[in-house]
Amino acid sequence: MQTVATASRADQTRALSLSTIAFTACFAVWTIFSIIGVAIQAELGLTDTQFGLLVATPILTGSITRLFLGVWTEKYGGRLVFSGQMILTALATWALTLADSYIMYLIAALGIGLAGGSFIIGVAYVSRWYDAGHQGTALGIFGAGNVGAAVTKFVAPFVMVAFGWHGVAYVWAAGLALIGVLFFLLAKDDPELVERRRTGARAPSFAEQFAPLKNLQVWRFSLYYFFVFGAFVALALWLPHYLIEVYGVDVRTAGMAAASFSLSASLFRAYGGHLSDKFGARSVMYWTFGFSLIFLFMLSYPPTDYIVQGKGGPIAFSTSMGLWPFVATLFALGFFMSLGKAAVFKHIPVYYPRHVGAVGGLVGMIGGLGGFILPIGFGALLDLTGIYTSCFALLFVLVAIALTWMHLSIRAMERGAHGEALDRLPQLPEMQDIHHAERTAMPRVLDDWRPEDPVFWEEKGRAVARRNLWISIPALLLAFSVWMVWSVVVARLPAIGFDFTPSQLFWLAALPGLSGATLRIFYSFMVPIFGGRLWTTLSTASLLLPALGIGYAVQNPGTPYLIFLTLALLCGFGGGNFASSMANIGYFFPKAEKGNALALNAGLGNLGVSVMQFLVPIVITAGVFGALGGQPQTMSDGGQLWMQNAGFVWVPFIIAATIAAWLGMNDIADARASFADQAVIFGRRHNWLMCILYTGTFGSFIGYSAGFPLLTKLAFPEVNALNYVFLGPLVGALSRAGTGWISDRFGGGRVTFWTFLGMIAATFGVISFLGLGSFLGFFACFMALFFLTGVGNASTFQMIPVIMGREVPRLMPHLGVDERKRQIAMESGATVAFTSAIAAYGAFFIPKAYGTSIALTGSAVGALWGFLIFYAICVVITWAVYTRPGGLLHDVELGRRPAGAAPQPAQ
Repeated sequence: MQTVATASRADQTRALSLSTIAFTACFAVWTIFSIIGVAIQAELGLTDTQFGLLVATPILTGSITRLFLGVWTEKYGGRLVFSGQMILTALATWALTLADSYIMYLIAALGIGLAGGSFIIGVAYVSRWYDAGHQGTALGIFGAGNVGAAVTKFVAPFVMVAFGWHGVAYVWAAGLALIGVLFFLLAKDDPELVERRRTGARAPSFAEQFAPLKNLQVWRFSLYYFFVFGAFVALALWLPHYLIEVYGVDVRTAGMAAASFSLSASLFRAYGGHLSDKFGARSVMYWTFGFSLIFLFMLSYPPTDYIVQGKGGPIAFSTSMGLWPFVATLFALGFFMSLGKAAVFKHIPVYYPRHVGAVGGLVGMIGGLGGFILPIGFGALLDLTGIYTSCFALLFVLVAIALTWMHLSIRAMERGAHGEALDRLPQLPEMQDIHHAERTAMPRVLDDWRPEDPVFWEEKGRAVARRNLWISIPALLLAFSVWMVWSVVVARLPAIGFDFTPSQLFWLAALPGLSGATLRIFYSFMVPIFGGRLWTTLSTASLLLPALGIGYAVQNPGTPYLIFLTLALLCGFGGGNFASSMANIGYFFPKAEKGNALALNAGLGNLGVSVMQFLVPIVITAGVFGALGGQPQTMSDGGQLWMQNAGFVWVPFIIAATIAAWLGMNDIADARASFADQAVIFGRRHNWLMCILYTGTFGSFIGYSAGFPLLTKLAFPEVNALNYVFLGPLVGALSRAGTGWISDRFGGGRVTFWTFLGMIAATFGVISFLGLGSFLGFFACFMALFFLTGVGNASTFQMIPVIMGREVPRLMPHLGVDERKRQIAMESGATVAFTSAIAAYGAFFIPKAYGTSIALTGSAVGALWGFLIFYAICVVITWAVYTRPGGLLHDVELGRRPAGAAPQPAQ
C-alpha cells in the first residue's frame, strides 16, 4: 500500500485515468453479447437456456482469470499485464466473426471473457498509488468503468442496425487493441514494483499471496460481490432480452432502457467509494442490502389478477409494473448496487494491504461467476416456471442470505470485542433500571455436562441424555416423512387433474432432495450457535409449512406450478433436520455409547421414509379429517382421493413433537460455538474423506429409497412395486438402529470396510439378476443393499468421534484437557452434520443416474456399475487410511496402541 509521499499527484492521476479508460473499454467488450446476442439467438434459433449460456460464457472466463491476473499483477506490474490482456481480448473479439456454429460461438466467447479480468488488474494497480484514506474514492472512480456496459447498450444497437452484429465486433475489437497499445506506451510501473526492482527484492510467491484465502471473511466478501457485481453483470446481459419479451420494445429501446440501469450501477461507484471513506464500508453495505431487498421485492412481484369477494359482489383488479416504473426501479436498484461494489473493495486493501491481488482476485472471481451463473439460472427459471420476474425473485433470496450472514458476523465480532459487557445490556434502553443480566439466562441449559465421568453419567447424565434422544427420534422421523412425502404426492397429481409434463413432475420429485441436502450444509452449524433445544423446536415447527401447504395446494387443479415448486423446496426442511439432529445428540453421549445413540437417532429417524410410504397411501383413500380436511378429488377413473391428507396427517404429530422438544430437551452450555469456530473442519482432511464414505452409505440409502420404486417398475413392469417399496427403507432404517452396538464393540472402521465389500457383492448381484430377469434375486439383493447401507450408516458415524479424538490432540497440542474435550466434541458434531449434508445429495443423483443410464443405454445397469466402482473406491480409502496396520484407527480398534505412545485423552 503506497502513501502520497511516494507518488506525485500527477502520477496518481495518470494511473487512475488510464486504468479507468482501459477498464471502461474492457467492460464494453465484456458485455457485448447483451446486444449482439439477441441477433445471434434469432440467427441460430436458441432457447432461453442456450441464450443464457451464450451471454454468460464470457463472464466465466473473466471471473476465473481474475484470480490469476491479480496475482500476476502483484508480481509483474499492471502496465505489462493490463496491456497484454487487452490485446489478447481484442483478437478474441475479432475471431468471433469467424464462428459458424453454436459451439464455435461459445469457444470464441471464452476468449472474449478475458476482458472481465481487467477489473482486478486495475484494482491491484491503482491501489498501489494511493494511501488507505483515499483508496476507497480512487477505486470507486476506477470501478465506474463499469459504465462500459452502458456504452455498449447505447451505441452497439445503432452500429448493429447499420452494419450488422459483425460490425459491432470489428469496431469493439479495433478500439480495445488501440487502447491496449496506448496503455503500454503511456502508463508507468507502480511505485512498489519500481522499488522492488531497485532493491532487488523478490516478488511474493504464489503461496504467500494466496495465504489469506483461508480466512472465512474473504469468502463472505465474495458473497457480497456475487450480488453487487455478479447480479449487475447478469442483469446487464439479461435486461435487453427481458425488455423485448415482456414489454415488446425494439432492440434500440431495450438497449437504452437497460443502459440506464448500467449507468446507475456504474457511475455512482465513485460516490460509493467516497461514502465508504466517510461513513465506513459497513454502513454502506447495510444501505445496499436493505434497499436492494425492497426494490427486488417490487420487481419480483409478477403481474397478477385478483378477485375479492366484496359486499356488493366480486371485486376484480390487477397489479403490474409498467415500462417506465420498471426502468425507474431498476435505476434505483443500480444506484445502491454501485455503492455496494465500492464498499466491498474498500475493505480489501485495508484488511489485506499486501495481498490485494490475490484477495481481490478471489472476490472478483466469485463476483464475476455470479455474472456467469445467474443468467443461466434466469433462463432455467424462466423455462421452468414461465414467469419472467422469477429472475428478480432469485436475486431477492440471494440478498436476504447475504444480509443475514453479514449481520450475524458483525454481531459476532461485536460480541467478541465486548464480551460479557454486551450480554449485560438490556434489549431496550428504557429497561436499564429494571434489567438484570443474571435473570435472562436461558432455561434448561446444562452448565455442567461430563458424560465421560462414570459417576456423573450414572447418577444424572444417562437419564438426561436418553430423554433428549427419545424426544429427538420422533421429531427426526417426522422430518424424514415430510421430506420424502412429495414422491408419493407427485405420482398421484396427474390422476387428480393436474396437467403437468413429465419434466415438470421430475423437478417436483427432485427438488426436495436438492433443497434438503443443501439445507443440511447450513443446519450442520446451527446447534452450537442456537442450542439444540431451540433449534430442534424451530426446525420441527418449520415442517408445518410444507405439510399445510401440500394439504391446501392439491385440492385445486388450478394451483400454479410455481406454488408446487415452492412447496417441493420447503419439503427440504425435513431433509435439513437430520444434520442438526445428529450433531445435537452427539454432544449428549460418552464415546463408548455414542455410536449406538447416533444409530438409534438416525435409524429410527430414517424409519420416517417407510412410515410415510406405508401410511400415506392409506390415509389418502378416506376422509380422515372430515369436513375440516376438505372435499375429495375425483380421479380420471371415477374414484376419489383425499390427497390433502398426505400433508394434513403430519400436522398434529408435528405440533406435539414441537411442544415436546421445547418442554423436554436441553441445551449444553459447552456445546456453544460460532460458525467460525466450527469452520475449522473444512481444513481437516478426514472431514472430506468421511464425506466420501458417508455418501457411499447414507447417500446410497436415501438415493435407493427414492429410486427403488421407479427402477422396479421399469425393470419388472408385471410386478406391483407399490406393494413393496416401503420394505427397502424399512430394512435400512432398522439395520441402522439395530447395529450401532456392533461398531461400538468391534470398531467403526473395520465394520465400514466389510460393509462396503458386502455392498459391492450385493450390487453385482442386482446387476446379474437384472440381466437374468429374476425379480426374486433382484429384490433379495436390493434388500441386502438396504441392510448394508444401514450398517454402514452407523459405522461411519461411529468412526468420526474416534478420528477427532486422535486428530485434535495431534493438531492442537496446546489445548488443556477440558478445552481439548470441548474441541473434540465440537469438531465431531460439526463433521457428523456436514458429512450428512454432502451425502444427502444421493437423494437426487442416484435417481438421476438411473434416468441418464436408461436414456443412454436403455438399462439402469450402467448406473449400477458406476455405484459398484464408487464402493470399491470407498473400500480402498477405508483400508488405506483407517484400518490397515499403521492406519489411524487400526490400533484403537484392536484395543491397543503403538509401543511408547501416550494414551488418548477421554473424549
